[in-house]
Amino acid sequence: MREHIVKENVYIPETGINYPEQPDAHILEKKKLRDVIVDKNYPFIDKSFKGRLLNWGVYLGIFTIMFIVHPIMYGLKIKGRKNLRKNRKLFKNGAITISNHVYRWDFLAVVQAVKYRRLWFPAWKDNLEGSDMNFIRGAGGIPVPESISAIRPFNQAFDELHAKKKWIHVFPEAANWHFYQPIRPFKKGAFTMAQRYDLPVIPCAISYRKPGKIATFFGRKNPFITLTIGEPLLIDKELSPKEAVNKLRLETHQQIVSMAGIVQNCWQAEGD
Repeated sequence: MREHIVKENVYIPETGINYPEQPDAHILEKKKLRDVIVDKNYPFIDKSFKGRLLNWGVYLGIFTIMFIVHPIMYGLKIKGRKNLRKNRKLFKNGAITISNHVYRWDFLAVVQAVKYRRLWFPAWKDNLEGSDMNFIRGAGGIPVPESISAIRPFNQAFDELHAKKKWIHVFPEAANWHFYQPIRPFKKGAFTMAQRYDLPVIPCAISYRKPGKIATFFGRKNPFITLTIGEPLLIDKELSPKEAVNKLRLETHQQIVSMAGIVQNCWQAEGD
């Protein structure tokens, strides 16, 4: 790890959390309420009436209640929407949004940033065994399989979503580290997906602001959130698939680092 250097006036929250040495280690303990078996027969895209109703109901809540509550709870500000507007022709077949994974509602922040668009995302199976199962599934969470036999139907689910020109979101840091400021290494899965589907990657950087005096007076401890949308990045078709994936990962990581106000990031870009 290198020395971590940020721009002047960039706010680094004091969390008091002892973050793990491994950048993809999970620090949040989930209370297990059920057993979920993710095998080749698992409905990665739930097309049942109940599944469709759940998806509709969750996004109705996101588009109404959450969009109002989020700025109040976390002081959410969104910057860079012009990068979506001026490049909208690039998104005719879908897109993959990428962000750092740093607080409970960060997925909702990305949904709010892209404005009334449903996103689908890979999710850890463990998260489906806790109290957030229905929300995760309803919001578009597709569990990452643990068995080799389930990898094919998992990939086929995303093939189907791409065929329908759906947008996909990935947290390439893999684990949620609350209010962590540096950008951790990225797993290559999202960028392999971008190469396979020939989709643009939209970098999104979550950074922090110090709560104001009024918020502090009322007991606010967590930082306020700013989400910055970057310029879309495309796969370099002149390179081999492996080289193109690595280049896209590096470019995405560098752009998110810059948008987060970091001059020198302590972590490298490659996470596997």
